[in-house]
Amino acid sequence: MKRNIPWSGVKHSFRSRAFRAGGYSLAAAAIVIAIAVALNLMVNALPASWTKVDLTDTGLYSLSSQTEQLTAALEEDVTVYWIVQSGSEDSTLGQLLERYESLSKHLKVVEKDPVVYPNFAQQYTDATLYNNSLIVVCGDRSRYISYYDIYTTDYSAYYTTGTASTQFAGESELTSAIDYVTNEDLPVVYTLTGHGESTLPTELTQGAEEENLLLEELSLVNGEAVPEDADAIILYSPKRDLSSEEKDALLTYLQGGGKLLLVTDYIDAEMPNLAELMAYYGTALMDGIVLEGDSSRHMQGYNYYLLPEINSHDVTQPLVDGGYYILMPIAQGITVSDELRDGLTVTQLLTTSSSAYAKADGYNITTFDKEEGDADCPFALGVAITEEVEGGQTGIVWLTTSYMFDSDNNLRVAGANNDLFLNTLDWMCQRESAISIRAKDLSTEYLTVPSSSASTWSLILVAVVPLAFLVGGAVVTIRRRRR
Repeated sequence: MKRNIPWSGVKHSFRSRAFRAGGYSLAAAAIVIAIAVALNLMVNALPASWTKVDLTDTGLYSLSSQTEQLTAALEEDVTVYWIVQSGSEDSTLGQLLERYESLSKHLKVVEKDPVVYPNFAQQYTDATLYNNSLIVVCGDRSRYISYYDIYTTDYSAYYTTGTASTQFAGESELTSAIDYVTNEDLPVVYTLTGHGESTLPTELTQGAEEENLLLEELSLVNGEAVPEDADAIILYSPKRDLSSEEKDALLTYLQGGGKLLLVTDYIDAEMPNLAELMAYYGTALMDGIVLEGDSSRHMQGYNYYLLPEINSHDVTQPLVDGGYYILMPIAQGITVSDELRDGLTVTQLLTTSSSAYAKADGYNITTFDKEEGDADCPFALGVAITEEVEGGQTGIVWLTTSYMFDSDNNLRVAGANNDLFLNTLDWMCQRESAISIRAKDLSTEYLTVPSSSASTWSLILVAVVPLAFLVGGAVVTIRRRRR
């Protein structure tokens, strides 16, 4: 039997106080949800640098002033392709890319899944492709950044402590790549050949490439002039002297505002032409090898492995600010003339203590102790020379040992020796803003709690705190019932 619905009762229920109260509550809830959704969308639209605060000790997610200046000056569109499989995104790298993208409207990040787009990367690189790698593109220029260049592992302490440290080099790699693809006129640095020069260590050539410096070889044995596009010249540990024609070619280049990075080693052969070139700039090499008498200024047990004082200069200031050491094995002293011509300035970058002394016998010394006749006084182990000339400013940096750039010696001072070399080239090429952005340590710091303290805190957190809440709740309930 069909039952009639009392429509008058239904209409009355819609007009009841209970229904109106429920309707108001529903409307209020809908408004609150809408506001929350709108605020969430607004916050997500804000730059990551505004909404996320870096609380890590090493500033893992913070960007340097070099990066901010470079991205702020972008005038061309730069695309960073993040080569990553869906669901396998590296969170640290992802947050870094968010911050980069928030710095400039000309920079965008695009994810490319290599499973979905298997041939995409081949148009930019033929290198082995790894998940979470990057390809930076601007116009016709591109650079591939491997995942294993973003995360680097330092094994220098492994054989002594059994531990290795992992560093995040995402910012340094990405900023360098952006600088590379947006800059068609990269500095050219020539390495001089023909004098038995030592080969530049791989770490230095790779570092120069990351600093976007183009390295080319140069021979002046046939009397050629230094190329006009030379931003700087490297003369690295020559074993034979320059010819008179080469000396004249280098002098002409330097007098026109050229730049020279000279690295020499102690050898028995004399080099009068090179000595004459450096004498023109008020400096000369002392005989023998420098040893350090102050135990705090040399490596333990080896007083010819020097830890010189680092003096303030554009080249060395990043090392001074960071509190780093420079290690110089088997180095020689440099003397500076008391009578420098007007406009010529010689700055002593690296100096020994007043307890240092020089052994004139070099590799033939019979004792490392100081003897009568050994030259003593503070020695300069590295100098920077500048002179204002008509073509600009001449710039020379002279370091007296190439052993400092051996991989093991560089690792002993956390890479500071190589940083000095690269900072010098950046200074010479007027790229001070490109001076190395150091990788950030990912080592985990642990909070160690003694066993007795752990037991006490366990008792407090597991028993005392819950019991206190229960007692408090019981007291409140009893008081309310008594009312």
